Order: sequence, then C-alpha cells, then structure tokens
Amino acid sequence: MDTHRSFTPSVQFSCPECATVSTRCSTEAGLPAHGGNRRVKGLRREEVALLAGVSVDCYVRMERGSLAGASDVVLDALVSALQLDEAERDHLFRLARRSRAPGGPRRRRPAVTVRSTLQQVLDAISDAPAWICNGRYDVLAMNQLARALFSPVLADPRRPANTTRFVYLNPEAARDFFVDYDQIAGDAAAKLRMEAGRNPHDEELIALVGELSTRSELFRQRWASQDVRLHRSGRKRVHHPIVGRLDLDVESLELPAEPGLHLNVYTAPAGTPTADNLALLASWAATRQTPATELEAHNG
Repeated sequence: MDTHRSFTPSVQFSCPECATVSTRCSTEAGLPAHGGNRRVKGLRREEVALLAGVSVDCYVRMERGSLAGASDVVLDALVSALQLDEAERDHLFRLARRSRAPGGPRRRRPAVTVRSTLQQVLDAISDAPAWICNGRYDVLAMNQLARALFSPVLADPRRPANTTRFVYLNPEAARDFFVDYDQIAGDAAAKLRMEAGRNPHDEELIALVGELSTRSELFRQRWASQDVRLHRSGRKRVHHPIVGRLDLDVESLELPAEPGLHLNVYTAPAGTPTADNLALLASWAATRQTPATELEAHNG
C-alpha cells in the first residue's frame, strides 16, 4: 500500500476527455497523527476510506473510476471526506450516474436555435448586455449592447462565436480585453470540464477540447489541473477598446425550458463609472452596424 503519496483522486469516465474530480484534501481532518512527518501533504488512502466509512479496497476501486456500485450515501460520505465543493460534488454524482448507465457512442448534439421569444427577451433588455450560451460557451443569441461589449470576441468570423476559443486561441486580444485573464482562462477550462461530465459523448464538445488542446499549451495545462466550475454569478472586469474599463456584475441564469442554456446579464450600480461607460457604449452601438453574431451567420 502506497501510504505516503499525495492524494488526488482521478475519477475516470468513458470519454476521451476523462472527466476528473479535483479535491482540496487536508491532514487536519480530525484523524490521529501516525508515522511522523509526511513527505507529501494530503490524506492517505486509508484515511480517506476511514472518513468515508468504506474499505480501502472499495475506495481504491472508486478512485480508479469504478463508481457503478457506489450508492448516493457512499458518494456523500466521500464528498464529506474530501471536502468537495458544490461543483465537485455535482460532477462526481454526474459521473456516477453515467457509469451506471450503458455506454454510448459519440453523438453530435442537435444545432440549437434560440426561440424568437427568447431573442425578444434579450432585445427588451436595452440598458444591460445580455446573451445566451450553451455549456460549450457557444454564443447563441445576444442583444445589441452585448454585441457591442463582446465585439473583440465577435471579430473571429467563425460562427457560432465561442468565448473559450477566444480566450485560448486569441490570447493577445483576450489579455487586452479581460483584466483578470488568468482567472478567466482557468474558469473557462474548468467549466468545459464540468460540461464534459454532463455530456461526455457530445461530439462538438470533444472536437472543441481537441482543438484547444492541440493549439494552446495554456489550455493543456489548465485542462490537466482537473478543476471543475459551475456557471456562477460574480464580477467580470474588462477593458473595452471604445469605452475603457468596465467592472460588471454578472448573473448567469439557467433557462428551465431550454436545458443546458444559460442567460448571462451584465449590470453595474447606478451612478458608477461603469454605469456611465455602459451608457456610452449603448450610444456608440446605436450608431454602428454591429457584426453578424450568434447563429445568424451560422445558419446562413
């Protein structure tokens, strides 16, 4: 038994891009200290098994990807033992559910056409950038202000535009646009890995990950870190080429009637420099013909 290795479980699944659960293990888990100083920080396998209430052999099988026989109770115990966050727990349970089902071939998901009523909703949001994406971060629909905000992303003629492709394959422009580029890059890879756990046979996702892995060393590094992230609300700071710095509050909302799609809305408190710059951006956008975006060009 390898009792002194750092513990970083790799939960494999039948997908070329093996979805993986990352952990934040600690020796401060209420376990008695034995064996003196550890050569590497982290819990030993038998300690994880003890905390999860399973045998070491059972835990090793789960670590190697054999999740089909693991009950939800066992998985929850493993979540507690490894101190997984919400995204990591969700990812683990999705992998377990997939492993219980028969394997399937790669499949191309149907092209998504955003309903006209959703485009009407976007267009009705006139004072905040708003757009709809899928789990691959394809841009499926935008309002006018979002087209103006993300004009650097839309400079790539490929449709649908993809924000993760922009981040990794146009890094110079992306670094100029995103103030917190390193965080954005890490989050983008982690969200793609999360999507790989949800849809491991999605042919377009597999192709996207393959393209990014082939063309971007940074993406290969971030993908190998095995992090996962949920779509979340938060703060996004950008430097727009026309109006300058924008510190935006982001709300990412799931669309229950359209599984897998998210509505993203960017706002700023009234009276702030960012709110003033958004108003300036809206005025600029109203005087220009914005580039063809989303599925307009994609559908011809």
